[in-house]
Amino acid sequence: MESTGHWRKTLSYKKPTPSLARLSLVGAAISLALNPQLQAQEQESVSTDERIEAITVTAAKRSQVIYEVPIALSAFSGDALAAQGITDLTDVGKFVPNLNVTGFSAGHTSSANPFIRGIGLQDHLITTDPGVSVYVDGVYLGRQVGQNWNLNNIERIEVLRGPQGTLYGRNSIGGAINIITKQPDADSVSKITLEAGTRGRTKADAFINRGLTDNLSFNLNAGYNHRDGIGEFINVPNAEYDVGETREFYGRLSVRYAPDDDFSLVFTADANDGEGGLRPYTTLIDEVPNGAYYTGMRFGAPTPSGPLRNSDQADDPYDNATGTEEVTTVSNEASGVSLTADWNWSDTLSSRAIFSQRSSEYKAGLDDDGTIYALDHYPERGDADQTSVEFQLNGYMGDVDFVSGLYWFKEEGSNRQGEDSSFNGGPNLLELDQETTSRAVFVNVGYDVSLDLRVSGGVRYTRDEKQATANVGIGPFYSEDDWSEVSYDLSANYTMENGLNVYGSIQSGYQSGQFPARPYCLFGDPNCFVASDNITAVNYEMGLKGQLTDNFSMSIALFNTEYEDLPYQVSTTSEGGFNTTNLVVEQTSRGIEWESTAYIGDNFKLHTSLGYIDVDVDEQDGVKPVAPLTPELTLSISPSYEYEMASGAVLDFRVDYSFRDEMYGEPSSDPGRMTLLDSRELVNMDIAYTPAQGNWKLALYGRNIFDERYDNARLNTGDYILRILSNDASEFGLRFTAEF
Repeated sequence: MESTGHWRKTLSYKKPTPSLARLSLVGAAISLALNPQLQAQEQESVSTDERIEAITVTAAKRSQVIYEVPIALSAFSGDALAAQGITDLTDVGKFVPNLNVTGFSAGHTSSANPFIRGIGLQDHLITTDPGVSVYVDGVYLGRQVGQNWNLNNIERIEVLRGPQGTLYGRNSIGGAINIITKQPDADSVSKITLEAGTRGRTKADAFINRGLTDNLSFNLNAGYNHRDGIGEFINVPNAEYDVGETREFYGRLSVRYAPDDDFSLVFTADANDGEGGLRPYTTLIDEVPNGAYYTGMRFGAPTPSGPLRNSDQADDPYDNATGTEEVTTVSNEASGVSLTADWNWSDTLSSRAIFSQRSSEYKAGLDDDGTIYALDHYPERGDADQTSVEFQLNGYMGDVDFVSGLYWFKEEGSNRQGEDSSFNGGPNLLELDQETTSRAVFVNVGYDVSLDLRVSGGVRYTRDEKQATANVGIGPFYSEDDWSEVSYDLSANYTMENGLNVYGSIQSGYQSGQFPARPYCLFGDPNCFVASDNITAVNYEMGLKGQLTDNFSMSIALFNTEYEDLPYQVSTTSEGGFNTTNLVVEQTSRGIEWESTAYIGDNFKLHTSLGYIDVDVDEQDGVKPVAPLTPELTLSISPSYEYEMASGAVLDFRVDYSFRDEMYGEPSSDPGRMTLLDSRELVNMDIAYTPAQGNWKLALYGRNIFDERYDNARLNTGDYILRILSNDASEFGLRFTAEF
């Protein structure tokens, strides 16, 4: 096996034995933490004699290496993503226990806000940070709106649940999501995928991989994706796009130079350009005697339109009754480059350096009242530029292995709601700017106590600095702050005689404090633009996972996580505008997670996942908050059947069922606030035909085949409720894939 420069022990797989368990534990700790690409190469060396192929990462199965990692982890291969109808990060959230991915972000169709075990982010403005970190090929993405989210040219996706504050660090108190793309190699591969379906789906994707010389290889992925909308802008006849319509071009180029087995250099560049219509949403006006919309009086002054009623909304909630053309269109552009260098200094010592620069920008914005009247409409633009550098030094000495590194991250970003946005008929200026600098040093050491028992521990020191400016029509107001924290990890993993692995771990996580997102409180309190304290988390977890038989694998995890100084975003209407403040809470999340894969007979396979979480939030001023956008129960069931025809052709049948329990759209469970989201059940299907000895496949797919319509989020401002609707109505079509 060719060394990656990150770990030189070669792993082979047979039925689990103590000696092999010892080796794979060492490799797992390092490859999972800091080098996902190595894990894929190690999996390629695994024998395929086993029925479940040692849980190679296809159809959400985990390899033997993953079994022995002492954390709760789910994984999807690129092929499994396509078979399950997964087209973006939001879809991933339908099939992982205790994961929910929602979209809000000023009505943008490309936003992705993951919540893992009750931790996430409802907002998107530059002064807020996500609670779940997302990485692409080891590069952290600072923003979760305006990014390149297409899931093409993907080797696999890993979802790590629980705080990952030692090796992943930045903003991972809820967990981390790793997106790993296919790396260039010497194979000559050309692949095209064409998709056409209802709702105007048109998609074309091409992938080319070539070895140019013995030392140089590249791959290129490019594509176009379009889907029609789900409603109309009934009062803007010249709107360029329908409600929820999406259109995107994307591309990624990777070049790998490896003059020998001890050094490699990978350069990657990617970009996307997307446009479309505003995400579907509707506004529920609070029709009570003192409601500002109901009386037509806001802060003692009449609104330009007079009283509003829910009858002023569109009859179909998926239509939009805005009269503001500026908010009907959303757009996003992202681009980035990265350079990854790997060195093997000896058989026991290696290093890696990752340099990255990324930029993203978006246009979006809501008309909050959702009517033809010019009352509360907020066209918005945002941008962010980030630079990161990470250096790793890794190796082993006898029974001891280590992972260590230095990390530097800088981000500059802004948000603007300018002259084309108004509040109460007049100009509304919201200007936010923030510069963030983060530095960290980390080390993790593992020790094989015996052939069956491994213990490991790590620490990470992080220091964050933020400088922010806010202007809400008065000001500007400037503020700065800094935070530092030491996070740690302790774990033990024991391999039993039957190959099952039992583990226990204590993980801590850290996130820097945050400034208010919409500080209209400045009108009444010029000193309110201050940041919250350090956010910390400690997770206690134990689990059991492995392959019980040739036909059955499973994993189960029990966890209890305690969070301190956790900010919830709470939004209200105020005299100046749409005010968002941080409600700082103490939270305890506890629960259980299960995943399994079973073969029943020769051709029938069943994958299941189940998550249950109980979240307790300390009382605040006599009020008992709840964790927003966190379903108590998550469930998925995915049966598939392979039928070989007499001609040698193969038919694959697959169904994917996903359930998400009811949840609250904001931190309040008060029935009067009407922010409870109903539970939802989604079903995808896929029937694929592969000819005998053919290099192509034709599939009939169906996504959300029963056309389940559900709320993605809800937000009560006091005068009205923003009801953000899903954008994934039913879709049926054909997908053609050819490889040559």
